[in-house]
Amino acid sequence: MSEILNEVLDANETYSADFGDKGNLAMPPKRRFAILTCMDARLDPAKFAGLAEGDAHVIRNAGGRASDDAIRSLIISYKLLGTREWFLIHHTDCGMETFTNEVIRDLLANSLETAEFNGEKWRDVGKGPGSRAGEYIEFLTINNLEQSVIDDVERIRSHPLVPKNIAIYGFIYDVKSGRLIEVPEANRIGRAAI
Repeated sequence: MSEILNEVLDANETYSADFGDKGNLAMPPKRRFAILTCMDARLDPAKFAGLAEGDAHVIRNAGGRASDDAIRSLIISYKLLGTREWFLIHHTDCGMETFTNEVIRDLLANSLETAEFNGEKWRDVGKGPGSRAGEYIEFLTINNLEQSVIDDVERIRSHPLVPKNIAIYGFIYDVKSGRLIEVPEANRIGRAAI
């Protein structure tokens, strides 16, 4: 077994020993909201949003983007589990700002091994073979952080399966301060119709 696997299993053993009545939590989130945010390890939605287990749905992907799958999860969150407010939260210093579709497609075509970032650009350091299958993926990269929040809130708001009475909030999490920064235009677009 790997060291990481052992660490995870040991941590789970400790966690489950004090699980208490968490096994009785209801399936719907108690506070009736959902967060769509980035998978970046520096973001801890439970801490920055004051969540306890059972409070909210947290959906994560690279960039916190409103992909088809993220919207699918949000739709399930409200339709079957009763959430009524959604937070879309991107963040500063996001890795999705460091490349384009073309860059990652070229890297994947050369090698499937991990690439290296020198602070300015990505460089392939692995050996081939690679794969051109990346040509068929939209990686949803970010070239303007605030605009990406606006675009994603707008995409969610305009989806035909998203009711107008759900409030959608747009924020940027600052990885240096831990603060949520409102994106006013996104919040205007995401305002719930009463």
